[in-house]
Amino acid sequence: MLEINKNYNEGNLETLKRIPDNTLDLTVTSPPYDNLRMYKGFTMDWQTLLKELYRTTKEGGVVVWVVGDSTQKGSESGTSFKQALFAMECGFNMHDTMIYQKSTPPLTHNRYEQNFEYMFVWSKGKPNTFNGLREPREYTDNRKSKAFGRNKDNSVDFGYSTQDETRLKRNVWRYFAGGGANDKIASKHPAIFPEQLANDHILSWTNEGDLVYDCFMGSGTVAKMSILNNRNWIGSEISSEYCEIIGERVKKASEEKRKEKEIEAPTLFNELN
Repeated sequence: MLEINKNYNEGNLETLKRIPDNTLDLTVTSPPYDNLRMYKGFTMDWQTLLKELYRTTKEGGVVVWVVGDSTQKGSESGTSFKQALFAMECGFNMHDTMIYQKSTPPLTHNRYEQNFEYMFVWSKGKPNTFNGLREPREYTDNRKSKAFGRNKDNSVDFGYSTQDETRLKRNVWRYFAGGGANDKIASKHPAIFPEQLANDHILSWTNEGDLVYDCFMGSGTVAKMSILNNRNWIGSEISSEYCEIIGERVKKASEEKRKEKEIEAPTLFNELN
């Protein structure tokens, strides 16, 4: 068994083979796809990787696979769909097909520019945890909606109910591409994973103390957000250069969390007295 709350400078298959069956509560990752970026010359065996993720994910655990497709000679590769279908062959349920909409301006080509990536949510059985996030409604002016029920005499009562000011989030999430760019350490990485995206999935599919994995740790965003949300984590990153970035961000996040606890402790003590 691996030590938790640690990033491993190795290929993800090397890490996964040391993780026992049914261990991980959540994997959040964004693999390099279709060689859009030369990832330090390393290639990805995604079939074996998905098999290993299924083996190591707990019953009720979730994998969030954030991926897109390259466009070559006017045709999209479709690799993302191949991966999603193969994940189902491995045994995962296709719990949701979510969209990460990027807020970056489109370029001008002879086709509509793709400004999104898929966020495939695969579950091993029914998800153990769903902490549904909420968002403001488009209208919060005490607008009333129709509702009906039964009176005591069994007649239908058409009335009105005031809507809540929030609603459960839809499954299209919009983020600034490279969100977290205000983190000067993270900006050393060429493809920063949006912090809020990682944060929202961690909050949605896990509880405090659960174990989160990222098999392509990159700049360490999943580790950082796991620390800040009181989750345990494991990471794999084959690039030594990126591991240095991860180490810096993990250290900084851990210090932030320690200071937060130091501030909370006196407050709690004062309340008890």
